Parts: sequence; structure tokens; C-alpha cells
Amino acid sequence: MQILFEDEHLIAVNKPNGIFVHRTSLDPLADTFVVQMVRDMIGQWVYPVHRLDRKTSGALLLAKSKNVQAKMNEIFRDRDIKKYYLAIVRGFTEDKFVVDYPLMNENDKIQEAISTFTTISKIEIPISSGTFPTSRYSLIHVSPETGRRHQIRRHLAHILHPIIGDRPHGCNKQNKFFLSHFNMNTMLLHASEISFFHPVLQAETAIKAPFGGEFERMYHELGFNSMVD
Repeated sequence: MQILFEDEHLIAVNKPNGIFVHRTSLDPLADTFVVQMVRDMIGQWVYPVHRLDRKTSGALLLAKSKNVQAKMNEIFRDRDIKKYYLAIVRGFTEDKFVVDYPLMNENDKIQEAISTFTTISKIEIPISSGTFPTSRYSLIHVSPETGRRHQIRRHLAHILHPIIGDRPHGCNKQNKFFLSHFNMNTMLLHASEISFFHPVLQAETAIKAPFGGEFERMYHELGFNSMVD
């Protein structure tokens, strides 16, 4: 696992897709967790300060002490942190758009949820994934202003531009197409950057996570590299 940033207080890693941050009842049989992997890498206990879904790759920040974890938790609660994501979605999205759509949490409580999206590139491939002879996809940059569970995934599903590979919020037809045509069943959502004011060093800190794995493969397979580079 790639270390993106480390000092005596914090460490950030580039989390691979398919791994839980810590032990969870969502999959009692899972035996690989980011917290344990990082602990073994650096030889000390670490404490997560935010979450990434199992299916999401990218920048994950952990504290090296409970005191720093508490400070970072406060920063997250006060929304004094910026998180940015990349996603590959179905269809052509608008150049820039905001989704302000409340979401229900696990306790059936409606919560404010706002996400800002910017389209980086659009691609149309000469292969049918359904009704039309071609298929359209967009590479988008996402900035969630709130931090609700599955917020980005649910917002994109709400506006009918689901993330490729997302289950259960995505499009089954697209997911089956990517599995059969590209042998790909990974969700194409990547946490690309996190920035905040370091609570101990008192300095602005920005951490970037390059994408890899299946996200990188599909970026090239679909031809986004030829449009962006």
C-alpha cells in the first residue's frame, strides 16, 4: 500500500479498492483491513479519522495517536477539510453542476447533502451497451460539501449518471456490460485529494492520491487519456 504522506502525527495511504478501513459487521469473513496493514507497515497503532467505502480507492488519512485523531475528528465535524474525488459515470454530464439533495441515514433521519461536480472529459465509444449503437461516459471531478454515507454514489444515481461498477446504487445493465466486455467489476470512484489545516503543525496540508488499478485501466480502455493528456 502506497504511503502518500507521513509525519509523527498523521499518515495518509492510497487505499486500494476492495478493502475495508477496519473490521466491520458488513462482512464478518473479511480478514484484510487498512488499519492493520498500515500498523504492520510502520510498526505502531493508527486510528482512522474518516471513512472510505470498501469499493472506493484513494487517499485515506489516519492518526498516530488518539489525541490527534480527536483533533482531526473535530476538523471533519466542522467541515474544515476539503475532499476531492474522480469518478467515471454513465452518460454525458453537464460541464459543472451541484446536487443539493437530502439523504436518509441508517436511522431513517433526513440529512442535508450537497455535492459539486465538474466534468473533466466526455467519451463516446463505438460499442453498444444497450439501446443505442454507441455508449457515452464522463470523467468527473467531485467535491462533496457534506459527508453522508454513500453521498456521491447516491447523488449521481439520483441524477441518472450512476458510477460505473456501483452496486446497489448503479446501473445493472452498465455493470453487466463492463463485466462482459472489459472483465471489470470494480466501482470507478477514487478519492484523489484531501486538504486541511494540520492541527499540530499549524500548516496547510494537501495530499494527492494517483489513481491506479482498474480505474487506471478503464481510464485508458475508454480513451480518456487521449482526451485529457
